[in-house]
Amino acid sequence: MGNFRAGPELIRATKQYASDQPVKSWWVILSTGVLLAAVLAGTLLIPYLPGKLFCSVLSGLLILRLFVIYHDQQHHSILPNSRLAEILMRFFGMLALSPSSIWRSSHNYHHKHNSRLRGSHIGSFPIMTREHYLKAPCSTRLKYLFMRHPLTILFGYVFMFLHGMCIYPFFNDRKAHLDCLFAFILHLAIGAVLVVFVGWQGLILTQTIPHLIACAIGAYLFYAQHNFPDVTLADKIGWTYEKAALESSSYLRTNPVMAWFTANIGYHHVHHLNAKIPFYRLPEAMEGMPELQAPKTTSLSPRQIYQCLRLKVWDAQAQRMVKLT
Repeated sequence: MGNFRAGPELIRATKQYASDQPVKSWWVILSTGVLLAAVLAGTLLIPYLPGKLFCSVLSGLLILRLFVIYHDQQHHSILPNSRLAEILMRFFGMLALSPSSIWRSSHNYHHKHNSRLRGSHIGSFPIMTREHYLKAPCSTRLKYLFMRHPLTILFGYVFMFLHGMCIYPFFNDRKAHLDCLFAFILHLAIGAVLVVFVGWQGLILTQTIPHLIACAIGAYLFYAQHNFPDVTLADKIGWTYEKAALESSSYLRTNPVMAWFTANIGYHHVHHLNAKIPFYRLPEAMEGMPELQAPKTTSLSPRQIYQCLRLKVWDAQAQRMVKLT
């Protein structure tokens, strides 16, 4: 342990993995996009309902994968100098109800303030201390609990993406977030076209179910990777970027299939240490650096999902997240 790198030295050591492989980056974008287009077509063209439902669910998982790839491109970890990639990904961001203007600003803020008790609510789930929560007005407590409620996460499509990433940012700053309005209008227009030309079944199978699945899983992943039983939080004193990455970001264990659909976002501690590492190189970085091989972990097992979702406030005395009793 004494030979392990720490601080700026550790961050510098990750730079050997922070290099884009353009051919591979284009392959993951185009192959995922083609697969998504094919299964979306399946929701419309397959004559049997079970086949339509299968394609609908698969569409949601592929939207999730493409969203994580979009997230990587917005960090400029893949195709950082490609104008075409920027245009395509910005368009996908609007289709995925996460326009570039709000996603990039809020997510970059999250990376810089990960695990801070003050100011970390932007681009992330809010965290209050038990003391602060008990002293807060009832309206503040209700809003806080609503934002962290399992049903809010489950219906992230409505609460976190349609409202939180499109409607609210636009009305909060119309000039800065005009693309949020475009995303909302585009989403409504696609829904209207599906109803007019295909019917309500087309709307539900081609748009509603895929977005419900992608947004629910995406919202939970983002929640669980910073809200888990062993998470460590800090205020200004004692906070460092690398400590926040390794102690406040989880390694979410998944099977190979879910690792593919989530584009390795489970290697979240590695990603937070250096967001310039392409998602397809995160396993390589973890394997090559001993300092990254004993992370705090969680998983998608029902038991661990329950353990994460029941956490509500930070107990400053116990130095851990706890449920409300």
